[in-house]
Amino acid sequence: MVEIWAIGYIMSTLFYPIITFILIAICISYWAVTAVFLATSGEPVYKVMANQTLCKYANLTCYPETFNTTNVTKLCPGAQCTFAFYGGESLYHRYILVFQIINVFVFLWLVNFSIALGQCTLAGAFASYYWAFRKPADIPPCPLFSSFGRAIRYHTGSLAFGSLILAVVQLIRVILEYLDHKLKGSQNAFAKFLLCCLKCCFWCLEKFLKFINRNAYIMIAIYGKNFCTSAREAFFLLMRNVVRVAVLDKVTDFLLFLGKLLVAGAVGVLAFFFFTHRIPAFAQEAPSLNYYWVPLLTVIIGSYLVAHGFFSVYAMCVDTLFLCFCEDLERNDGSTAKPYYMSASLHRILGKKELSPKKLMG
Repeated sequence: MVEIWAIGYIMSTLFYPIITFILIAICISYWAVTAVFLATSGEPVYKVMANQTLCKYANLTCYPETFNTTNVTKLCPGAQCTFAFYGGESLYHRYILVFQIINVFVFLWLVNFSIALGQCTLAGAFASYYWAFRKPADIPPCPLFSSFGRAIRYHTGSLAFGSLILAVVQLIRVILEYLDHKLKGSQNAFAKFLLCCLKCCFWCLEKFLKFINRNAYIMIAIYGKNFCTSAREAFFLLMRNVVRVAVLDKVTDFLLFLGKLLVAGAVGVLAFFFFTHRIPAFAQEAPSLNYYWVPLLTVIIGSYLVAHGFFSVYAMCVDTLFLCFCEDLERNDGSTAKPYYMSASLHRILGKKELSPKKLMG
């Protein structure tokens, strides 16, 4: 209920996932263009393609300009000099794979930075709501825009550092997946077991780092400290409230998952009736499809992804208000000198000491 009030006072936060989507789309475009440029930056290499299996010139390098003047066509009738790939023998061409790995790493770093920027921005906006003593009178104007400006101006280094750590782990996971793909036909059971263990360990490490980074960004948005200090303070604060963390995390994840399924299911039902011409108002506009399951599944998956983006705002709101609540309990005692900043409704739910009269007016 508290997060609904917070989002209700800062409605602009519901539209911030669009900015994150645009930033990630730019990152994907940059990675794709760079990857294609690297893949095609070499010189075209042509190979002899022969119909005869015994042709000794098969798969050898050839040159289209002089191919017809050689004796290959005489010894291997029907052979052709066709394009094989882009490559070369220079130092640059030998390190193309390294450049591709660096490109993937930069892509992961930029994507994680875009997500971190969104998390820090939303956390700053929701924290400004919680720490407003009289709600909504003390909420600063344009809290989302102000939080975005603070994140860009003061916290870029911290966000980049947290994103860097996560990108390194994700790159290792990508390399492990590549090795696993290459070793699928291998008979070495020990290598497969070791690779499986490494994949499991780095998967757990990535999940843990995402959890730590998310809460570190919240502390950065609240106090403006560096990444390491914020991560340490967030971790110990959560450990001091570990039972509340476990309950809140599971309940929130379950409710948000139900919300996503509800949205995707509702849109899927409407799409089904639309594509099957069962809505009289749109019967003429609906296209005639022989097989409507493909567009129907596309609509359902797309609606789930859109719902995931917007429900992530609620998830960030819950996490931010929870950390603020834990800080509020440790810093204040509900007295007149140190009143709680939590809302009156949350105060009544928790059954804490009476709020000051000034607070109850808020």
